[in-house]
Amino acid sequence: MKYTKQYDILRINKDRKTNEKDVLVVENPFTIFIDDKEIITLLCTPKSLEELSIGFIISEGFIDSLDDIENISLDEKASIVYIDLKRKKSFAEKFQGKRTITSGCGKGTVFYNVLDSFKSKKIKNPLEINIEIIKKNMRDFNKRSELFLQTGGVHSCGLYDGEKMIVFEEDIGRHNALDKIIGKALKGNIDFKDKMIFTSGRISSEILIKTAKIEISTIVSRSAPTSLAIDMAKELGINLIGFVRGEKLNIYSNIPSLTL
Repeated sequence: MKYTKQYDILRINKDRKTNEKDVLVVENPFTIFIDDKEIITLLCTPKSLEELSIGFIISEGFIDSLDDIENISLDEKASIVYIDLKRKKSFAEKFQGKRTITSGCGKGTVFYNVLDSFKSKKIKNPLEINIEIIKKNMRDFNKRSELFLQTGGVHSCGLYDGEKMIVFEEDIGRHNALDKIIGKALKGNIDFKDKMIFTSGRISSEILIKTAKIEISTIVSRSAPTSLAIDMAKELGINLIGFVRGEKLNIYSNIPSLTL
């Protein structure tokens, strides 16, 4: 199984615009079954999946040692592993049903189904990509993170309209920072449809799904997106923009023509 995926992007450096290929890490759902019961779906890089499944069930308390495992059957193509235990533990019953450990910091847990996520509302009229506003807002965003400047250990998230920042939050997890933004905006009766999300962290599928559910049409990061996030963005009509640093940025979906 491949660990990277290549995408066509529009790369912008000052006044120069070029269509190029970009290589990104693959984000993949990996489902673990124990005694024929679906326990969890992990979002991960599809490498060393058997080792991942063993490490997970030990660290989460499903088993005490390898001796508790009767058999492991890995279907790498389907990204599924079936594990049979020699003896059942009551602890495992707590984890029945689909649950996902996200690929983000802090082992955030969300209810997740990859196929269902594509059923989110498609953005009918995404915001027009204005490169100068994106760069201006990112310069402002980079100056906002006081806690990061103090500790170096948090992610930042901001809600912007076409000209200015409306809400800003920080947290050790980028998912948490986004959730805070959403909660604060909802409490303030802020309409999301004409807004942009700026984030300091990687844009993974969980981040994209969260924003799609509130009909945010543009996600901007100074970091990279994952393959699944790009695929979903294209499916849902979301503008996905990454590596916004100085005069540079990459556009991964809804790519405008070079004549813009």
